[in-house]
Amino acid sequence: MRSTVARILKVNHGGEHGASRIYAAQIAAARLRCPHLVPELAELLAHERRHEQTFLALMPSRAARPCRLMPLWAVGGFALGLMTGLLGRTGVFICTEAVERTVHRHLDHQLAWLAADPARADPELSAVLAAIQTEEEGHLTWAADRRPRQTPLTRALYASVAATVEALIWLSTQGESGRLSREMAGPPASV
Repeated sequence: MRSTVARILKVNHGGEHGASRIYAAQIAAARLRCPHLVPELAELLAHERRHEQTFLALMPSRAARPCRLMPLWAVGGFALGLMTGLLGRTGVFICTEAVERTVHRHLDHQLAWLAADPARADPELSAVLAAIQTEEEGHLTWAADRRPRQTPLTRALYASVAATVEALIWLSTQGESGRLSREMAGPPASV
């Protein structure tokens, strides 16, 4: 159990670091491509930085350390943010929606895992995850409500971003994120 909680904190801290790098790069690109988005992106960046610090603060008492893949989260996040930011509004909104939808699903699994067994209950961590998930839902809504109509190209961009995030989550949890997802889905349906 303790190792799972440590991995939850590692991946969430790494993910928030990656998200901070995405928004920082998008802000740099948006100054050229869509300057009207900069204030909103700056607000989202502030949220992600606060989330990152929150997860970092929870680590010591739960025997967790930052993820060894932090440089990959940083470089990957910055590259993803720069690329999508240079695409303009469409790239920013699709990237944000794909990242937040993927993260939301993982937070759902983490919260369900913590709640499924009283022996692993961690009210402080559960409250933090729920509060951060609420803020991330706001990011998702912001992007989903503004993105343009889907086309084959936007669907491909969305799928690429979501797959990148899933791969980083899988690597950061040594595959445990998949186990959590399967565990929370329950036993396979009998035919």
